[in-house]
Amino acid sequence: QVQLVESGGGLVQAGGSLRLSCAASGSTFKIKLMGWYRQAPGKQRELVATTLGSGDTQYGDSVKGRFTISGDFAKNTVYLQMNGLKPEDTAVYYCRAEYTRTIGVIEFKWGQGTQVTVSS
Repeated sequence: QVQLVESGGGLVQAGGSLRLSCAASGSTFKIKLMGWYRQAPGKQRELVATTLGSGDTQYGDSVKGRFTISGDFAKNTVYLQMNGLKPEDTAVYYCRAEYTRTIGVIEFKWGQGTQVTVSS
């Protein structure tokens, strides 16, 4: 079974930066996609950014130009560099990994979440 371990959340002032990390571990799996989603109180979980093994990336509209996702798929790790943080970025950030253990079967896993709080 694949496990995800997130780190890097915390409290920061508006305009500041944080870097989140997520590492996947387990046996006999191949990562297809890793990324970050976030959920603020009373709101639905939304896309922040994802990256494929090819290097292709996708960003949510609200973070484009401020956040950068990067992946080291040899280490099954993904990073999210968050610059220019705003109070509206306050949320629990969840790592997501999509992977295969059996040919033709894509599975996914969520991390436990890490809190990011941006003060005004």
